[in-house]
Amino acid sequence: MLFSEEDKHLIKVLREEKQYTAGQVLKEFRNRNWTLGGLKHLLQKVDKFGSVDRSAGSGRPRSARTVENVDTVDLVQSQEDQPHSHLTVTQISHELEIPISCVHNVIKQDLKLKGLKRKCAQELTEANLLLLLVCVSFTIIGQPRNSVLIRRV
Repeated sequence: MLFSEEDKHLIKVLREEKQYTAGQVLKEFRNRNWTLGGLKHLLQKVDKFGSVDRSAGSGRPRSARTVENVDTVDLVQSQEDQPHSHLTVTQISHELEIPISCVHNVIKQDLKLKGLKRKCAQELTEANLLLLLVCVSFTIIGQPRNSVLIRRV
């Protein structure tokens, strides 16, 4: 069923000039792996539109990644005048009423940025700090520098 561009234009010329049917085209080009249904579909397209090319506007519209939406996402996420006031992808999505996946694609593909999640860092307590020192001394030297630290832990 796969037709190359040359095949499509050849079939179009045969249909328009010699009024070939799908069966006649299939008999003429037996060595091709064309199906009768595929040829019928292509000939219906030639009869209806006069062309084998894809019609303009066919397919799913790309409404979320328009230039206007890219500009508004860029304005919303920019922090030049207000540092440390960034919004998450979800917050931008709710504010602009655009799907989260589209906001993520705009940030990643159009603006060439990375959307990151804010996470809290681990707070070091006395116990964590002592354990960290012991682990570091084990990995660097192979034995702890101060055996007192091990006894306290």
